[in-house]
Amino acid sequence: MRAITIPEPGGPEALRWSEVPDPEPGPGEVVVAVRASAVNRADLLQRQGHYPPPPGASAYPGLECAGVVAATAPDVTGWRVGQEVCALLAGGGYAERVAVPAGQLLPVPAGVDPVDAAALPEVACTVWSNVVQLARLAAGETLLVHGGGSGIGTFAIQLGAALGATVVVTARAAKHERLRELGAAHTVDYREQDFVEEVRRVTDGRGADVILDIMGAAYLGRNVAALTTGGRLVVIGMQGGRKAELDLGMLLAKRASVTATALRSRPVAEKAAIVRGVREQVWPLVEAGRIRPVVDRRMPMSDAAGAHRLVESSDHLGKVLLLTD
Repeated sequence: MRAITIPEPGGPEALRWSEVPDPEPGPGEVVVAVRASAVNRADLLQRQGHYPPPPGASAYPGLECAGVVAATAPDVTGWRVGQEVCALLAGGGYAERVAVPAGQLLPVPAGVDPVDAAALPEVACTVWSNVVQLARLAAGETLLVHGGGSGIGTFAIQLGAALGATVVVTARAAKHERLRELGAAHTVDYREQDFVEEVRRVTDGRGADVILDIMGAAYLGRNVAALTTGGRLVVIGMQGGRKAELDLGMLLAKRASVTATALRSRPVAEKAAIVRGVREQVWPLVEAGRIRPVVDRRMPMSDAAGAHRLVESSDHLGKVLLLTD
């Protein structure tokens, strides 16, 4: 088969469309013939040499895919050859075939294009596990989402709105209209506006109940300031750095919490539990049309370098897909 390899870390030009051995299903695994994968920020970090795959994972980038079951291990039940699926991966999505633990497979939701389904697994599992499972977002609360135009952001907007929350997002002004169409009640231009002031303004001074943050250090202090009493800040990215000072006095006074999580490195059993939760609680919302994959464009997998350049520019909205055909 062919796959995107990274012989040496570097810029987008480091990605190579190469001939590699076909994967075989290990115990508890399914091999998926990949139709499409999606570009995530973690893929860019891996290409740069900053985010190696966890032990035992494929060396090829790609944290999600959509395709067709091509083979199953003898101990796998519930999945059949030829079935259309999408999957959460620890790596290997940028390839024509990938071996996946069966617990990380999802059926393609009814009404969703089988290729566009590649835009769903990673964002659905990340957002649901953090916003719902961990931060316990409830109807009537306010959710602040940073990076609203990203794959994570566009999904979080839709899930938050579907759950009855008021969603506030930060994003470039050019993306605001689209984000409001997805369900954002309030949009903040992070280049021109102070998101702390805006959150306080639209909540009559209360602040946000839940904040989903991709920036890390650069936003830590302001995120805590933007929380309401009992608020929950969940950090899932470090685009703004790793280290910052934390005002514990403010955190104590607000009886708030700060949590940081990663999905890729979790044990297989934990990922399977998250996937089950997504299938039970999120897939019905997708099939009802209340959440949909947001795809900026489809590109050939052989042009993964071009897709990485696009995502690095942040000029896209939603997901950039890589197609094997």
